[in-house]
Amino acid sequence: MACLKKPWFTPSEFPRTLQHPLLRPRTHILTLPLFLLSLFLLSQSYTTNSTKPNASTPFSFSLNYYGLARPRITFPNSPTVSEPQSRGIFSSVTAAERTHGNSTNRESQVIRDLTSCDIFDGIWVRDDAEPIYQHGSCPFLDDAFNCFKNGRSDLDYLKYRWKPHGCQIPRFDGLKMLRMLRGKRVVFVGDSLNRNMWQSLVCALRASLKDNSKIYEVSGRREFRTQDFVKSPFLVQEWKISHKGGVPQRETLRLDMIQASKSQYHDADIIIFNTGHWWNHYKTRNGRNYFQEGNHVYDRLEVSEALRKALKTWAKWVDSKVDSTRTRVFFTGFSASHYRGGQWNSGGKCDGERQPITNESYLAAYPWTMSIVEAVIAEMKTPVFYLNITKMTDYRKDGHPSIYRELGINKGLRMVQDCSHWCLPGIPDSWNELLYATLLIAHKSFLTTTNY
Repeated sequence: MACLKKPWFTPSEFPRTLQHPLLRPRTHILTLPLFLLSLFLLSQSYTTNSTKPNASTPFSFSLNYYGLARPRITFPNSPTVSEPQSRGIFSSVTAAERTHGNSTNRESQVIRDLTSCDIFDGIWVRDDAEPIYQHGSCPFLDDAFNCFKNGRSDLDYLKYRWKPHGCQIPRFDGLKMLRMLRGKRVVFVGDSLNRNMWQSLVCALRASLKDNSKIYEVSGRREFRTQDFVKSPFLVQEWKISHKGGVPQRETLRLDMIQASKSQYHDADIIIFNTGHWWNHYKTRNGRNYFQEGNHVYDRLEVSEALRKALKTWAKWVDSKVDSTRTRVFFTGFSASHYRGGQWNSGGKCDGERQPITNESYLAAYPWTMSIVEAVIAEMKTPVFYLNITKMTDYRKDGHPSIYRELGINKGLRMVQDCSHWCLPGIPDSWNELLYATLLIAHKSFLTTTNY
């Protein structure tokens, strides 16, 4: 097992200068991590599953989101291995392959192709297959993401599938993913775009179960138990400076302090972080009397330097607190916005968009935030898999809630449109298909080497 002690790249092996993703595929970032992620999770599976599991052992894992609100979804009694296929047994092929009668050899070839493919460099292609879960079917969606409930009737935005150049992404198989996550804890930490992804995954997994009552929500907002949550749009601590009498004076952002959390998640099996959008807000970009280190509040600090400092604080926390031999860390890239004629608070709109962008020359410049993220990740001791969703989201100006962000509100000229988040079902489902693909590679490696 000596070869598995250091399963990912070292900082010296990671290129210091990363080119714009639209200039060339990031295969130097993605191919090696995909392969080495397989080795890492292979070693984890070997350690935790070295004996054949009891056929009656139920599948259970915790899928949590720590962010603007933190309802916790649990899957307490998922199907067992011993159940017949009609009752939810995990097949060795994906749902799409079962439909078309293909053999496991084709799946194996798909997985082999993925290991040498930049899965984030591709195009959206027309696909009339049903979405992973049906609109209106998932009770765990925030109303702000539930465009169908809020009156959106055009559903063509669901008729596209992400197709990387040079390989094929396997169809999402929720039962198989539940099997891969059995006994694991998955945690999302970040802003409301990460919440978009978290709710997408919950709904996709729920749809895979014949008895979806097995999934329930733990949340103070509904009828279940209250849980702690951490609002973490910056990953570092939002702070208040007080007068001597204790009266709050002003808010600052502690660039040297990780966001406090009552919920301990550093030892989760998979942690998915993100940050980005809040660094573009006016107060943050202005940079005056807002950024703080220790007792020092900067009169002015460029937002790019503030983000770099904050991410270094995050990286230091990950390197010191996360055990990379048991926890896999992901970082989700910047999700594109599509406001035209202004921003969210100045009349920006995206309603009426019915199709993705098809000409790459119309895509926006690569976000400045992600160049800094990549540079910080390159210097980390802990392996971090970078889910670079920026380009794939930039095409999808048609997938935002826009005027359908709330039920029954006045959809007049002055309403605030949401052109940052995504309708669900929708674009974040494809992010989870890419997450599924990376986990499938690792799981398949384990199955091949152990005959499990």
